[in-house]
Amino acid sequence: MVRCAASWDKRWMVSGLVAAEEERKEPAAGERWLLFASSLAPAQPSPAQPILAHYQRHDARVQPQTLTTLSVSRHQPRRAVTGHPLAAGASPPPRHASAPKLHLTQLLSSPYTSHVSPLHRLLSAAAASGISPAASPGFAAEEYLVSACGLTAAQALKASAKLSHLKSPAKPDAVLAGIGLSAADVATAVAKDPLLLCAGVERTLAPVVDGLTGLGLSRSEVARIAVFVPGKFRCRSIVSAVQYYLTLFGSMDNLLRLLKRGFWLHGSDLERVVKPNVAFLRECGLHDCDIAKLCIREPRVLRIKQQRLQAMVACAKALCVPHGSGMLGKALQAVASTDEEKIATKVDYLKKTLRWSDSEVGIALPNNPMVLTYSKERLQRLSEFLISEAGLEPGYIAHRPAMLNYSLDGRLRPRYYVMKYLKENRLLHRDRDYYSAVALTPKVFMDKFICPHKEAAPHLAEDYAAACRGEVPARFRFT
Repeated sequence: MVRCAASWDKRWMVSGLVAAEEERKEPAAGERWLLFASSLAPAQPSPAQPILAHYQRHDARVQPQTLTTLSVSRHQPRRAVTGHPLAAGASPPPRHASAPKLHLTQLLSSPYTSHVSPLHRLLSAAAASGISPAASPGFAAEEYLVSACGLTAAQALKASAKLSHLKSPAKPDAVLAGIGLSAADVATAVAKDPLLLCAGVERTLAPVVDGLTGLGLSRSEVARIAVFVPGKFRCRSIVSAVQYYLTLFGSMDNLLRLLKRGFWLHGSDLERVVKPNVAFLRECGLHDCDIAKLCIREPRVLRIKQQRLQAMVACAKALCVPHGSGMLGKALQAVASTDEEKIATKVDYLKKTLRWSDSEVGIALPNNPMVLTYSKERLQRLSEFLISEAGLEPGYIAHRPAMLNYSLDGRLRPRYYVMKYLKENRLLHRDRDYYSAVALTPKVFMDKFICPHKEAAPHLAEDYAAACRGEVPARFRFT
């Protein structure tokens, strides 16, 4: 019996040693990751390396007898485990019983083991010291933004905060390769919206690019949209939004002009805000081309609440702009950033500065509501020149309010000087209306008022060019 027990004990000890050796030769998944991560670690020693070296040296001194003791410990009460399994008087296991196997989890969980896994000890020591052996080196977002995206250091510092969750450049690289932007466009788009680098290429960007090109847009036009509204470019609803706005605005050029001015492309607002506003403006008599012009000048008009839009239309109609008039769009632009009280104050100033009566205001504003947007300084200078210097009647100006739109120094004053010079020298064969001369294009004005007098007034073209630069030539100084 003693011989059988001793024989069985030897087989049992050998089995335990073999199992333990196999486990030490084939590390667990966590240990394999640790070995891989340590191969990528920098050359300088980390706080965890002395701990690992210490326990590796300790493991080399572990005796086989200890493993045998551990293998029996799960069959015996904890206080009875003091040495050999037969020392406590325990009966040997049955002859045909299967030998117990040692597992790494059992070794790590046993409170009496002296052969503790190096990984387990390293994890415990690292946790106690605040070291995370599972932490990867991370993704240097700020450096990537500068080197790969062309951002300045200040832009990269600001944008990197939104990319702190990235662990590798794999997704940003895929985005930059798939979106096809130039280096300058990449820098502009990423600076506006760093999260563009996190967009899914297959799930989002590829369907967006395919959808936009399917609408007839070229790759360069798609790239311009990505630059102007990168935050909306990573939303698939942008395709339906672009399709609607192309129909409304008539051309891609108009849409790009809007995007450049900050127009907000968002599919979710299309049904809820934009389309109801467009329908209301159509009811007011505006055609799609008028709406497009209004949006180019005032991009936010389609995104405001309809209650505010209705108030704007009411305010425009209060200026005597009739329903369905072509001037309604300009009137809406004039009142978009103001209120009734400010409009009343500006009307009073017009009456005082340009010497208009109520009836003359009622004539001028419906034909040129944009005069409400002019500064007081500009109105004062126009009044001083047109009324005081040029001698025009306030009623003449009120019936021709478009002349207030022209540049005083670039058109109104120089052309007045030319006509005055020609009249003084009797070079005009008949009296010419001042406003008709002001309204001509530069080329037509040169053909009608400058070129025919090259022989009689050889310096006229030179003097006119100097006047357009803000100078007053001697020949244009009348007494």
